[in-house]
Amino acid sequence: MINEKNYKEHLQGLCCVEISGESCANCLTLMPILKELIDARDDIRLVHVEADYSTLPLMEAWEVEKVPTILLVEDGEIFARCTGYQPEEILEIWLDAKIEAQKAKK
Repeated sequence: MINEKNYKEHLQGLCCVEISGESCANCLTLMPILKELIDARDDIRLVHVEADYSTLPLMEAWEVEKVPTILLVEDGEIFARCTGYQPEEILEIWLDAKIEAQKAKK
């Protein structure tokens, strides 16, 4: 379980953090789409964080105001964010652009 004390150990390397709520219809629709997009790549892994009372300090630290929120993280540092439901085509373009831009910085 990811919490505010151990999250950096879960976010080593390049990660896509999907933050959702269990009663959020947009979250439930987005999760399988995002999983499929990330599973098709070999350069990033998907990490799920449930937005609830146990993760509230983390949500505040990450400035997550609504779900779903997608964070692109490298070694615990957020480098891109997307909020709300996004269609698969838009999400794929966003992921490709942000990941390539991050790789270009190295």
